[in-house]
Amino acid sequence: MGASPRLPAVAGQFYAGTGAELAHQIESAFLDPRGPGELPPRHRTDSRSLTAAVVPHAGYVYSGAIAAHAYALLAGQRAPETVLILGVDHHGLGTGAALSDVPWQTPLGPVEVDHDLVRALRRGPIAVDEAAQSREHSIEVQLPFLQYVVPRPRFVALQVRFDSFDRLRRVAEVVRDAIQGRDLLLLASTDFSHYVPANVAQRLDRLAIDAILARDARRLYDTVAENEISMCGIAPTTVLLATLEEEELSARLLRWGHSGEVEPMREVVGYAALALEASVAPAPPVK
Repeated sequence: MGASPRLPAVAGQFYAGTGAELAHQIESAFLDPRGPGELPPRHRTDSRSLTAAVVPHAGYVYSGAIAAHAYALLAGQRAPETVLILGVDHHGLGTGAALSDVPWQTPLGPVEVDHDLVRALRRGPIAVDEAAQSREHSIEVQLPFLQYVVPRPRFVALQVRFDSFDRLRRVAEVVRDAIQGRDLLLLASTDFSHYVPANVAQRLDRLAIDAILARDARRLYDTVAENEISMCGIAPTTVLLATLEEEELSARLLRWGHSGEVEPMREVVGYAALALEASVAPAPPVK
């Protein structure tokens, strides 16, 4: 008998609590003027240029349309065999880099875990810690989007706690070794500036976004620290950039926005979707 799945922690809060409502909510995010403006394509190419993406994780009403830009890009390309999602430790329940090795349930059904990749990642500073994942939303809110655009997705959840740059680089080294030769998409889940005026969010977030576009993990880490940018996912985003620093990729901003675009507010939270792409990733060899 398989392990019991991790049950949703924020269904009915960050996103709709039933399957039908959730599917409608995701479609609304794609159709939103802040989003792609259309539903994802129904037909995929036989190649994939998308290697990694940075995506927001707030409630869907605020950040879903921004996240939809990255998922629309994924929807039109060859689906990866596995998606590794790097998330945030908002609750301080973890002691470092925490893996989950059980399926995760959403209102759209279960999402299976790639146990082989978990085994490859489970060394050095990375350990399985289901309790650390129990209340965290940053990975969970990605899964319904993933289920919508990828048939029967497999994934691995890796929650990364904020730490020194050297320790985050050590996590990245383990991730880099573990994903070698795998048909994999890497996601980092983060929001940007929190509860500042919109013009301040735009200025500060641009500093962080420029570092991501330069694919410079150290620059991003130092920029966020020196400018006191309240980017909650600095740890997973630093790990993503350090993991892929030797790859020949280009980075582009798909959409930046903030919560004040949804309803009037004096202080906003910033969101961005970014893509890291290869020229073309060929189809994997037949096994």
